[in-house]
Amino acid sequence: MDVHLVDGTYELFRHFYGVPARKTSGGVEVAATQGVLASVLSMIERGATHVGVATDHVIESFRNDLYAGYKTGEGIDPLLFAQFPLLEEGLVAMGVVTWAMVEFEADDALAAVAQQAAADPGVGRVWICTPDKDLAQAVRGERVVQLERRTGKVIDEKGVVTKFGVPPAAIPDWLALVGDSADGFPGLPGFGPATAAALLRRYGSIEAIPREGAWDVGLRGPERLRAALAERYDEAMLYRELATLRTDSVEIEGVDVLAWRTPRPEFEAFCGKLEAPRLLERASLLAAR
Repeated sequence: MDVHLVDGTYELFRHFYGVPARKTSGGVEVAATQGVLASVLSMIERGATHVGVATDHVIESFRNDLYAGYKTGEGIDPLLFAQFPLLEEGLVAMGVVTWAMVEFEADDALAAVAQQAAADPGVGRVWICTPDKDLAQAVRGERVVQLERRTGKVIDEKGVVTKFGVPPAAIPDWLALVGDSADGFPGLPGFGPATAAALLRRYGSIEAIPREGAWDVGLRGPERLRAALAERYDEAMLYRELATLRTDSVEIEGVDVLAWRTPRPEFEAFCGKLEAPRLLERASLLAAR
C-alpha cells in the first residue's frame, strides 16, 4: 500500500486563486472548499487507499513565539480564511483523516506522519503532496517523495539534491542561510542558494562551517561572508530552528487509520450545505465499490 499525505493549506490557496468563485444561495463562498474535496476524491478514484490531510487551522504557531517576524494570517483574504474550518469539516465528514493544526503547522504534521508511515514495512511509498520546499527535508530515498499534484512532478532524494544542491537533511540549514520569504525570515546577507549549497556540501551544517580561517570552497568574497556568519550566527541557528519540521507534532496509531472506507453519515448534510450534490454522489459511488 502507498500513503498519500496532502497539504490542505496549499490546496485551499491553490483552488481559491485558481477556480472561479461560487457562493451558495445563502451567500457563503465555497468554491475552494468544494475544489479541494473534489480533488481528494479524485485521488481516491485513481487508487489512493490511505490518505491524510493536514491544514493550518490557525496560521500562527509556536514559531511566532520564537521570532516576531514569522508569518501570520494578516493579509489573507477573509473569503479564503473563512474556508479553513469549512474544509476541515468537509474532510472529516467525507471520512478523510484530518489534522487541523494549532500549536504546530500543517508541514509539521505531514513530516511527522511521513516518518511514521515510512517506518511501516507494509508501506510501499509515502507521497507528500505539496511543492513546499520545507517538506524537502522529509524526503527519504525513493521511499518518501514529494509530489506536485498540479504538474505531476515527483521529487525523490536525488531530486532534492538536484534542486537545492544539498541532501534533505541539510534543507533546514540551507533555508536558514538563504531565508524563506513565505515564512517570513530573511536568512543571512550575501548567502544565496548556490553559496549556501556549496558551504553545506563541504561542511554539512551551519555549526561546522568555520567562522575563522579559510574556507575550502571556491567562493567570491569569503571574508565578507565569514564575517556575516560570525556576526549573525545566533540568527542563523534561530532560522534553522524555524525551518526544522517537528516530527513529534502528530502521532498516528498505525497506518491503517489512514485507510479511506466511506463518508460519514453527516457528509450528506454537509454537501447539502455546500449545495454540491455531485460530491455526495461521487463519494457514495466510491464507498460502494
